Amino acid sequence: MSDTAHSPSSSPAAIPLPPRPDAAINQQKPPVWPIVSAEPGVTAPLVAKCARTDREDGICCKELRNEERTLIDPDVVRDVVIGLSDGLTVPFALTAGLSSLGESKLVILGGIAELIAGAISMGIGGFLASQAERDHYRYLKQQTSARVKRSCSGEMEREVAEVLGPVGVDDKTCREVARCLRNVEDDQQSNGALRGVGDEEGAGLRWSDEVGLTAFLLKFGQGLEEIPNARMYISAFTIGMGYLLGGLIPLIPYFFIPKAHVALLYSSLVTGFVLLVFGAVKARVTGAGVGAKGYVWGAVSTLMVGGIAAGAAFGIVRALEGGSS
Repeated sequence: MSDTAHSPSSSPAAIPLPPRPDAAINQQKPPVWPIVSAEPGVTAPLVAKCARTDREDGICCKELRNEERTLIDPDVVRDVVIGLSDGLTVPFALTAGLSSLGESKLVILGGIAELIAGAISMGIGGFLASQAERDHYRYLKQQTSARVKRSCSGEMEREVAEVLGPVGVDDKTCREVARCLRNVEDDQQSNGALRGVGDEEGAGLRWSDEVGLTAFLLKFGQGLEEIPNARMYISAFTIGMGYLLGGLIPLIPYFFIPKAHVALLYSSLVTGFVLLVFGAVKARVTGAGVGAKGYVWGAVSTLMVGGIAAGAAFGIVRALEGGSS
């Protein structure tokens, strides 16, 4: 053989892999080649394992996620529901009571004053509620972290078993999980002590507070997660704006109809229609609407709840007016 064939600069020929059958469909995604098992002594990474070649349909399980509906953050949905529900019922009941005065101008002035005060109050309430949740989580985090440090391994294994046991995890696996989580937390705390307080690199590890036995017990044992500071402002804005926008809907007819008792009829129709639409949309974004029956029930139930609340408030105002006269 010649020296050229054995020269270090020579490299084996590169053979391109055949294209995937669905390459034309998923051109934006990088190709994923299935790995079922590796060579003896080599452990295949979990993120690379795929059994699409063994499936009859030839579809990777990761691609099934595209068929799932992506829902909106439940915290945001909760704030929107609170703001819009109160905004559609409370101002409507107020304007219905003020409509007995006869002039739409007085109803508009009273309604706008209530809207502004109510939106500010609801926003502040959402902010304080999120702040209380954040402070409560931080307090429990300190208490749990101190308890994990003082407790023995057997106690921690028992608490992990209380969380994982009901879902079918055996005692042996629970002990391994407890040991692994405690080692991770001990390593994280020791590394933090070595880095020192003024180490900016160590301070940037945001994930360090989300691993270990303390985070596991809080998240899966008590169902608690830390509330970001931005969540307080988002909650205040969402609830306040939801109340303001929802409260403007019952007032719309009063801007165009001078007689309040006539505008009340149109306000009732508009508010009822918006409650129906709001209930159907709420069923959609929360995932409760599965099929036509789910959307219909979401719309009707929201209309019933809002109608009962508004009707009760309107009836009380009418009764008080009749008693005073």
